Amino acid sequence: MTVRVALAQCAPALGAFARNVRMHEEWIARARTERADLVVFPELSLTGYYLKDLASEVACEPGDERLAPIARASRDIDVVAGFVERTAAKTLHIASGYWRKGELVHVHRKVYLPTYGIFDDGRYFGPGETFETFESVAGRAGIAICEDLWHVSVPYLYAAAGATLVLAPSASPGRGVAEGGDLGTAASCRLMDQFYAQYLTLYLIFVNRVGHEDGIGFWGGSEIVGPDGHVVARAAEFEEQLLVADLDPDLVARERVRNPLLRDECADLVLRNLSSRLGLR
Repeated sequence: MTVRVALAQCAPALGAFARNVRMHEEWIARARTERADLVVFPELSLTGYYLKDLASEVACEPGDERLAPIARASRDIDVVAGFVERTAAKTLHIASGYWRKGELVHVHRKVYLPTYGIFDDGRYFGPGETFETFESVAGRAGIAICEDLWHVSVPYLYAAAGATLVLAPSASPGRGVAEGGDLGTAASCRLMDQFYAQYLTLYLIFVNRVGHEDGIGFWGGSEIVGPDGHVVARAAEFEEQLLVADLDPDLVARERVRNPLLRDECADLVLRNLSSRLGLR
């Protein structure tokens, strides 16, 4: 049985939490009309990305009443949305939550915080420390927020833990020009998405935002790549779009029989080599 997924390639307003919540409700309603089982929003979709000193103002704990509309909207459709999490220890993190049947069932904190070029995440946020899988409507899943996906260990760890899909919410600005005239960021992301999906035999769901903040343009280009490496669906660049596509969970099983790289992976060998390198044995 297929699972219908909607990718909400939207343009959040910087620092406007209440306005962004209303936007989420509208997009979730659209996804519901399309009979989607899951709708995925970009990184920091509830707050905007270049928050800087606004981060503390929009931060909330997972049980905050401001997130209640998202929980209510998830009663009949699963929702992934991005927010600034304030922990019980009062630290701030870039987070993506997974809501299902009215409950927040999983939160991933962005681990890799870029502090180069036009990025300054590490100045305002603390890093997450775990990569945990959870059960989604489309199968075992893991969340990799933007820069997380650029580290090959992240999707590998999820796949080794049994994930059949990786959800990748992003706030990726458009930068550079690739050979042939394509946007440099887009070319790199598409190559990365296809590689991970095909060689880890899982669905890669990349959801990027659009719009502008501080003169920076976000390029969109959200896409779903299947476990055989083919692009299931891809959104336009620089335009808002609700991209809807059907996933076939059985395709993962078929590809893992045909291409048994995960089956033959020597996790113990990886662990021994890393332990030796770190002086742990």
